[in-house]
Amino acid sequence: MKPPRLWLRRLRTTAIWLLGVVTVLAVVVAGLTVWSVRRAMPTLDGELTLSGLSAPVTVRRDAHGIPQIYAKTSDDMYRAQGFVHAQDRFWEMDFRRHVTAGRVSELFGQSQLETDKYLRTMGWRRVAEQEVALLTPESRKGLEAYAAGVNAWLAANTDVVSLPGAQGDGFAASGALSLEYGILGLQNADYVIERWTPVDSLAWLKAMAWDLRGNMEAEIRRAALQAEGLSKEQVDQLYPAYPIDRNLPIVTGGAITGGAFDAKATAPATPAGTPTTPVAGLAASSLNEMADALAALPGLMGNADGDGIGSNSWVISGKLTATGKPILANDPHLSPSQPGIWYQMGLHCECGADIAGFTFSGVPGVVIGHNANIAWGFTNLDPDVIDMYLEQVEGDKVKVGDGWEPLASRQEVLKVAGGDDVTITVRTSKHGPLLSDASESLKKLGGQYAIAMRWTALDPGRTGDAVFAINKASNWDEFRAAAALFEVPAQNIVYADTAGNIGYQSPGRIPVRGKGDGKWFAPGWDPAYDWTGFIPFNELPNVLNPERGYVVTANQAVIGDQYQRHLTDDWSYGYRSQRIYDMIGAAGGKITLDDVQKQQFDNRNGFAPTLIPALQKAPRQAPSQVEKNADALLADWDFQQGADSAAAAYYNAVWKNLLGLTFDELGADYAADGGDRWFEVVRGLLSKPDDRWWDAKGTPAVEKRDDMLAQAMSAAVKELSEAQGEDPKQWRWGAMHTLTPTHATFGESGIGPIEWLFNRDTVGVSGGDAIVNATGWSAGQGYEVDAVPSMRMIVNMADLDDSRWIQLTGNSGHAFHDNYADQFELWRTGQTLPFRFAKATIEKESTQTQTLKP
Repeated sequence: MKPPRLWLRRLRTTAIWLLGVVTVLAVVVAGLTVWSVRRAMPTLDGELTLSGLSAPVTVRRDAHGIPQIYAKTSDDMYRAQGFVHAQDRFWEMDFRRHVTAGRVSELFGQSQLETDKYLRTMGWRRVAEQEVALLTPESRKGLEAYAAGVNAWLAANTDVVSLPGAQGDGFAASGALSLEYGILGLQNADYVIERWTPVDSLAWLKAMAWDLRGNMEAEIRRAALQAEGLSKEQVDQLYPAYPIDRNLPIVTGGAITGGAFDAKATAPATPAGTPTTPVAGLAASSLNEMADALAALPGLMGNADGDGIGSNSWVISGKLTATGKPILANDPHLSPSQPGIWYQMGLHCECGADIAGFTFSGVPGVVIGHNANIAWGFTNLDPDVIDMYLEQVEGDKVKVGDGWEPLASRQEVLKVAGGDDVTITVRTSKHGPLLSDASESLKKLGGQYAIAMRWTALDPGRTGDAVFAINKASNWDEFRAAAALFEVPAQNIVYADTAGNIGYQSPGRIPVRGKGDGKWFAPGWDPAYDWTGFIPFNELPNVLNPERGYVVTANQAVIGDQYQRHLTDDWSYGYRSQRIYDMIGAAGGKITLDDVQKQQFDNRNGFAPTLIPALQKAPRQAPSQVEKNADALLADWDFQQGADSAAAAYYNAVWKNLLGLTFDELGADYAADGGDRWFEVVRGLLSKPDDRWWDAKGTPAVEKRDDMLAQAMSAAVKELSEAQGEDPKQWRWGAMHTLTPTHATFGESGIGPIEWLFNRDTVGVSGGDAIVNATGWSAGQGYEVDAVPSMRMIVNMADLDDSRWIQLTGNSGHAFHDNYADQFELWRTGQTLPFRFAKATIEKESTQTQTLKP
């Protein structure tokens, strides 16, 4: 998950929008900050009124600001959850709903128009509006109660004002809500906050699906590489097959029999889908522009541009643990932000609900966590759920078979802060919206071609029911029934229960293609390439109590090629998952929570044992003493990438330089990001010393493998000597591999005083890309961290009150609050907090108690 350069540049353009207030800020920033911060801090003790409650609700917070809500009814519980989320995170909630609705320009002006055009073209919110009617009455009631709690908080802290036209009442934005609104008001003083609705919550699921959307960028880049002149075979060399012989899949056996998946069944190898024949004649520049633009859309969980997107989860049976009951671990890898993406919370009511875990502000219920009976964790299944279709278009008609059909169209009005409204026309084929219409240059993509996107998340579904259902499930069968509702994004879900069972289920709406394998653009005019349906839930891989005693999911292949359905060919390559398999296997039983916590913070580089022997054999021409000393660092390295490791600093500098030197032909648009796909690319090349990729583009000589390896080592020594001095033993990985928790909206404004208000200090961290402690970085851009384990959770099914958790920064979204970044140093150093569940423990450890009264 690589935050793209274009989005970073686009965020910086907000600096232009804010430059008009710099002079004012220089004079008043100190006074404004103190005043705004103080008045925005929520009251978290004593009594407050929350209209609509049937009985008082108690909210207990511990020293880290983690609330536990105790209510009489589920309606009261969700109403209170909305109220509490708004207390701590409303700016984040408001920004998110503007993103999902394609209305970012209403906040930040002209600089966000291109973002809004793409988002309106896809129509996330339009789909969410259709989904409300599909949900159960119980789910709708929960969403409505949650929205009422949010609006009650707004009404208690702002003035109610009338919205333009017939939109009803809204709320006057002010710094009394948060410091962000104080800053926003300096330029956008007329901004009015709209009431929260159930659609605002459901639309978040579209953003979640977008961030975890699978191989869309790979599909576009493949087409662009072919347009640049590479053959299909050369492109395939850059996207190797999954190494199933080295890195185990999630489900190590099984096949579909009698219309259902059977983990014990066997079947012969099944060929992949019919290969798509690439369409020629496209402009690489236009394709790359579209890939950049789509990747630049503001992913709210982590922009999925690149190979680093992922998560870890595993569950260990009680027969292998010291407690005799299962242990479940999960750490989703998402883009770093301040505040972090997650909000920790417990939900308890006399209705029988007893749930705790990680929530999303703006969404009712618990997304990842446990109730009194079961625990669950997510990683991205990463199936191919998006296909890009080339459409032949003439005017407002699109070719279908031998004939022509009209394109559907609608107009969207984009309101712009400080500017005039902008109206766009959105056209749609039977495959989906024409993304190429969102940009003037893309409209000239290649003659009469347009590009349509077919995506499962643009079909209305019932994922909104899934969170409520999983929260209520008490056993394996109920859990699977709930998982069946989780349509998009498709996830790997690990399971454990207090009865001692462990399991795995892969849910999701995954397409069945008539023709094509999803790797290349499909010809939209040929109906043979249309989707013919979706894989039935009962046919998706699952396993209960596997014989080996554990399940590991880390975005690797779900299952081997005996499985009769096609999920994708673009998996993560299994370096994290295999390391977890190896650590559990080496533990040999009696595994403790401490062991699992150490496993989550494991920093071993899985490719270094393959590359280092090749580096050591590469001849060096008269190496300097500094080079000799640097090479010596690798001789007895344990491959662990701690922040203080000199060997890790040198190795990663070599890796970065090796990729840049070897793949110089690809240019900036295709720069190797260094993730585990590139591990496999280079692994294949190491056995081919004369392969064309080793030859540098800009030199008259014909370089071979050892030439490039030697050059990379020399370049790394030069780079590190200039940055950290000429004593290799003093080099430090953490001096290069740094993380700055950055505010999602104002953190890269380009204005120092504003960034200072919201961002945290830059620190060095352990880990790296395709490592269990997955602090990702992009070799094409630098060593700085662009993806993190956004939280870590370890659930002890023998004693739920003895579980552990941590998130990236802190629970509060208010800058300068004690809980704004109080978990960051613990997270950075691999520590955790007690994850409490028992009411008696929560009462004993609470530091603030608030009663919400009807």
